[in-house]
Amino acid sequence: MYNGYTGYFGLNDIPFSIAPNPHYLFMSGRHQEALTHLTYGLGDAGGFVLLTGEVGTGKTTVSKCLLEQLPENTQAAFILNPTLSAKELLATVCDELSIDYDSGNATLKTFTDIILQQLLNNHQQGKNTLLIIDEAQHLQPEVLEQLRLLTNLETHTKKLLQVILIGQPELQELLKRRDLRQLAQRITARYHLLPLNQKEVSLYIKHRLSIAGCTNPLFKPSAIALIHKITGGVPRLVNLICDRALLGAYSQEKQQVDKSIVKQSAKETLGLDTKTLSFWHKPMVKNLLVTASMVIFAFTGFSVAKQQSDNIAQVQLAHQQSIELNNQKTIEKQLNSIENTLINTSRNLDDAFAHLFYNWQIQTFNQESSSAPNGTTACERALTYELQCYWYQGELKRLLTLGYPATLQLFDENGDAYYATVTQQQNDKVLLKFNKNSKWLSTAFIERHYQGSAVLLWRSPQGFIDRIDESSEIHLVQWLEGKLSIQQQRPTRHIKQFDALLTNQLGQFQQTRGLAVNNLADTETVMALLTNAKESN
Repeated sequence: MYNGYTGYFGLNDIPFSIAPNPHYLFMSGRHQEALTHLTYGLGDAGGFVLLTGEVGTGKTTVSKCLLEQLPENTQAAFILNPTLSAKELLATVCDELSIDYDSGNATLKTFTDIILQQLLNNHQQGKNTLLIIDEAQHLQPEVLEQLRLLTNLETHTKKLLQVILIGQPELQELLKRRDLRQLAQRITARYHLLPLNQKEVSLYIKHRLSIAGCTNPLFKPSAIALIHKITGGVPRLVNLICDRALLGAYSQEKQQVDKSIVKQSAKETLGLDTKTLSFWHKPMVKNLLVTASMVIFAFTGFSVAKQQSDNIAQVQLAHQQSIELNNQKTIEKQLNSIENTLINTSRNLDDAFAHLFYNWQIQTFNQESSSAPNGTTACERALTYELQCYWYQGELKRLLTLGYPATLQLFDENGDAYYATVTQQQNDKVLLKFNKNSKWLSTAFIERHYQGSAVLLWRSPQGFIDRIDESSEIHLVQWLEGKLSIQQQRPTRHIKQFDALLTNQLGQFQQTRGLAVNNLADTETVMALLTNAKESN
């Protein structure tokens, strides 16, 4: 079928096969980064490396290219079908690592023991052991946990098993599960492989034609632009359309693929009429197509109808991803910019203090009466409500961990100060109150305008001055023990002194909260305990 057009165009190979072939790997900037991240999984850091991307973006091809570049002292196991139980997965690992086992009597423990022994043997022989799992979004949580347990074996400097997980974006969501948080913390590198842009599609097509022995421009620029529009830059779909387009050009005895041939090829391979391309964005049609593809899969297996449905689904995913990327760019732009009007109406520290009082449900604060420098009058007024000002100096990240509304001193491009009050936090963004307006901004943007000064209001325990330590009154020491026991979900001890166990438990809390570990409860530690107590209640 293909001999005609390969000979016609002077090609020595089929340039657009959908089979993963490292020989044809097109190393765009993002593919090079993906390969670099996978290679990092072979380093001494160990643990897990994560590569995700939509269907057809080239994840498997990149991983096969990695396998060809492995050093001789690496033993690799490559699992393509991870829809296995924990026991089946360990058996597959044994098969890939050439480990003998008694299939009739093997248990999870015996599999684990012999795999760990193989890891030790490899390490003693100077070998690295690598496990690559493709389509990892299909792994069950209990199977992922079993993988984590395998990586527990380590020396002082490295893990004896390194694991590369490759999968669709659903894998990222899977790893956000609370019961998989220990595994997620061991991921040392992450990379999400995006589809190609139009320029990269053009280079991709030229690259594959060149590898196949042809340097002539067989595709017109307008045809390439349409291919990118139809496929969304997904390499597998580009291959499908380009392969059919070359066959179409050959049958029409044309020397170049034009837009009309691409349109016909899209209709033949994907069942898609490019005149109604926007039709595919309608939610109802998307849902019908997904349902139809599921029905086709259930009743026809790997038939032509299934392939066509899968291709349509890939087109939908590609276009949806394009929409999501545009939305994300818009959101990122909003999170990383601020209007001058907001800045210029937020120059007064006393206005910002009013927001702090409001967050304590105190609305009697009179801004006009607070004209003393550095908010002195405001802090004196706070004392009448049993509140104290805390003038914070330090990093934004540590300030946010305290969990209190805080007024930040920020600086504009001219170096002039303005003020905004933190009212909410959500992942890597913060809701700031600017005088009478609120705006979400990224922490990265805020950090560029924040130089380490802030103020907040808080209410301290009775009798507390600046620390709780061995010299403190016993009621403060008992207060500290009580708050720590709530956070650590353990029974409260009745103690008579600041003992070694309390010191240890205090240090654990400070470490988990990113606070200074200094064998005493300073002001920020007490603040964090109070905000955590509110959250627990």
